Order: sequence, then C-alpha cells, then structure tokens
Amino acid sequence: MQIRLEKVNHIRRQRSYCVITTGQTLFGEWFVQREFGRIGSNGAQQRVDYVASWQEAYEAWEAIKRETCRKGYAPIPVQLRLF
Repeated sequence: MQIRLEKVNHIRRQRSYCVITTGQTLFGEWFVQREFGRIGSNGAQQRVDYVASWQEAYEAWEAIKRETCRKGYAPIPVQLRLF
C-alpha cells in the first residue's frame, strides 16, 4: 500500500510531502517506510520501521496517516508510471 500526502500553505511558504509505503522484504519481514521533504527539492528523508506481521504494518500505516493528516497534510492521488 502507498499513499502520498501533501501540505501547501502559501502564506507560510510551506510546500511539504510525505509518502507512506508498506510492503514485505525478500526475507518475509513487513515494513512501513516514510519519505518526507520539501516539494521540488532533491533531498528527502526516509525512515523504515520493521514489524512482525501484516496486521501490525497496516496499523502502523494507518496511525502515521492519521497523525500526518492531523498536521494539515491532504491525500493526493498517486499516478502510476507507464514505463
């Protein structure tokens, strides 16, 4: 699962994004990855948390999504690349 959240406030000059992804590694571990930074910049920060099961990964994904939306971010539809 993946979701992209963005926060744009022209008055405060805030243009930030956060991408939350969950999945499974080659070794069967589940992870929740956050990538966040300023929109349009080259640098981004990442954080990966490993959990034991899909249920824990989903709960962590939902918690991060709720917390980020509470801070003023809004979900943005992610377009799939063709190639």
